[in-house]
Amino acid sequence: MTTTETSPQKAEAVYQLEGTLLEACSCGVLCPCWIGEDPDGGECWAFNAYHFDTGQVRGVDVSGLSIVNIVHIPGNVLTPGSWRVLIYIDSKATDEQKDALLAAFTGKLGGPLADLAGLVGEVIDVKSAPIVHEIHEGKGTLRIEGVVEAELEPYRSMDGTITTLRDSKFSTVPGTPAWVAKATKHKVNVPEYGLSWEFENRNAIQATYKMEFAG
Repeated sequence: MTTTETSPQKAEAVYQLEGTLLEACSCGVLCPCWIGEDPDGGECWAFNAYHFDTGQVRGVDVSGLSIVNIVHIPGNVLTPGSWRVLIYIDSKATDEQKDALLAAFTGKLGGPLADLAGLVGEVIDVKSAPIVHEIHEGKGTLRIEGVVEAELEPYRSMDGTITTLRDSKFSTVPGTPAWVAKATKHKVNVPEYGLSWEFENRNAIQATYKMEFAG
């Protein structure tokens, strides 16, 4: 009797996402949340925005799209189920792409995004809108017309190298160094959800990231 050996196959990734992060909040520079401490003033008002240069979720191509979470954190960032989140998905997304991104970012598919989703207690709503998410020569711009307007720029060393934060207790881009930054402008205007604020020269984070989860 002969036996046939088969080589193990690499598991297909549940999601592979690569792109840029823009994030700003109400804390001073640097936000205490990233090292696991309580936010300045005891609560945090923020957005974190992901653009996907390339990406797929369960085989659905999401390249070129963006997603923005507008967030209220009432206390320590690491308290499970404490965040309130309003989600905006790029209006260019098809229903299939929207469903795929929501499944990943609400934690249904596991992996590092599920760890982040475990901090969320309430998704207030999910909306679609055109999203401008750009980084040019290190300067970030995020805009959703009438909803979010922000300008961000990283700090740099004396030789111009971007200042990075790594090995922190909390991260919205797990496994990737973040750029320590400042938001010269940070405005959110969705009063119908209790989410409206305007700040200048407060904390921001930027990053280029790669997240992959094989299940």
